[in-house]
Amino acid sequence: MTDISSSIRMSASTRIYLYVSLSLIAAIVLVPLLTTALGGFKTLGDLRTNPFGMPTEWQWTNYTDILFGERYWLQIGNSLIIAALTVLLTLIVSSMAAFAFAHVRFFGSSFLLNYFLLGLMFPAATAILPLFIRIRDLGLLNTYWGVVLPQVAFGLGMSILLFRNYFRNLPEELFQAAFVDGCGYLRFFWHVSLPLSRPIVATVSIISFVGSWNSYILPLIMLNSESKYPWPLGIMVYRGEYGTEWQLVLAFITLTILPTIIVFFVAQRHIIAGLTAGAVKS
Repeated sequence: MTDISSSIRMSASTRIYLYVSLSLIAAIVLVPLLTTALGGFKTLGDLRTNPFGMPTEWQWTNYTDILFGERYWLQIGNSLIIAALTVLLTLIVSSMAAFAFAHVRFFGSSFLLNYFLLGLMFPAATAILPLFIRIRDLGLLNTYWGVVLPQVAFGLGMSILLFRNYFRNLPEELFQAAFVDGCGYLRFFWHVSLPLSRPIVATVSIISFVGSWNSYILPLIMLNSESKYPWPLGIMVYRGEYGTEWQLVLAFITLTILPTIIVFFVAQRHIIAGLTAGAVKS
């Protein structure tokens, strides 16, 4: 009886510890977001004297002027085009490559997989100069593709790793039954593996989308026309024009990070399922 009550007390104390820890972590994440969002509703004087509190007078025009302006929607549209192309190409290339690595035996497969995974060790900034020269030679400077293709290339390592682990965790009986019925690799990939892989597809999509959405270095190097700027470069230009009016800069930042927050909350269940599905081989 004493052991049972002790384990119950241990369990309760563990839950309290977890709740406190998670609350602190949530506060660390949420406080900067809330401060930024509330700062966009303040006047400049209120922001300087009361940076962390509630606005004395809510300045809704700080947000409405941005929402009804052409610049904001142009930059959001550019970011969406770049992110959508990046996600689409990443899903197609990484899923097909991961399927081959997971189920097709061929000479050099381990070496080739390790070669792809080496990309996880090198950030894009280390290859900016040769990458710029290559994109220039291909005639893709100041185009969406000049940003999309490098982003896809640098995201392949992680995407292939996630897809490969998920594909290897699918029941082996599916492959045996499909091949007995005369189903080839390509048909099995499109009609069986992908429909069963929605969690990992959602996970890779969100990782690629957020990475592309927040990318700054590649668009800065590859784009020189303001009409093609995504929102990170747009904030740089916006801050240059309204550098002394920080409340407007905070409002602009809040509106540009809002889409990624919404996408994450909508897809968080699939993200967790996709990241944990391949953790244990059944």
